[in-house]
Amino acid sequence: MSGAAGGGGGSSCQGAAAAASCSSAGSPYAAAAGGGAGVAGRLPARVLEHVFSYLELSDLMRCTLVCWHWNNILADENSEVWRSLCNRSLSDESMRSDILCNLPTYRGKLKAYQYALSSHDCSRNVYVKKNGFTLHRNPIAQSTDGARGKIGFTEGRHAWEIWWEGPLGTVAVIGLATKRASMQCQGYLALLGSDDQSWGWNLVDNNLLHNGEVNGNFPQCNNAPKYQIGERIRVILDMDDKTLAFERGFEFLGIAFRGLPKACLFPAVSAVYGNTEVTMVYLGKPLDG
Repeated sequence: MSGAAGGGGGSSCQGAAAAASCSSAGSPYAAAAGGGAGVAGRLPARVLEHVFSYLELSDLMRCTLVCWHWNNILADENSEVWRSLCNRSLSDESMRSDILCNLPTYRGKLKAYQYALSSHDCSRNVYVKKNGFTLHRNPIAQSTDGARGKIGFTEGRHAWEIWWEGPLGTVAVIGLATKRASMQCQGYLALLGSDDQSWGWNLVDNNLLHNGEVNGNFPQCNNAPKYQIGERIRVILDMDDKTLAFERGFEFLGIAFRGLPKACLFPAVSAVYGNTEVTMVYLGKPLDG
């Protein structure tokens, strides 16, 4: 599977990634198009689509900034350009299964892969499967193991889905972490929320955790139902209001954390059960108002 859409190395912050991949100043694409007035800027859409279908994601993002004509061609997120890149970048398993069922466009699927859990920014006791979205924890005794997403956020509103595809064990936590938060510790602990660099919801006990302390039950209702394996939890991060909220199904469970710091925050998970698996899919901006 190609790493074209996901990028190499460890996790990065969205602001830095966007600046690196989207700046068109001095690029050969801008020079070739002449701001849209050159020959390349006047090529028929069918010809440009054919050329674009050979480019990788970082090149396509630059192309959207060249001129209105190029941007308009690439605005169709289900075009042959995005379909071709999807087929080259994503695994057959992820395209055939229901992992990406809530993403109707090829461009949305590519973005989900770009923002997926990182195989380079995680505990040594876990790995990301070939589908590119599912984390597998090896059966290591007396260890809690986690992973961060490839890209963190400093601004805007973002949503992603997480679900367990195996037993939760005694601790199973989803939430956020800075780059400084540890992704492995000894024993079976709630790793996310164990320090001031992470925030977590323990799905086993329905507790909120931060700075090594329990911040109350969640959801805040009597006899809140326990998490069921395979159930998709939607995580909603609002970096403008500095809040983290959760949804289950189509039910908004409420805001779990307020007053998040002005820092780069990454989607994160931590698990303790051997051979359990966790899948995360980035959805983009939440649809609600």
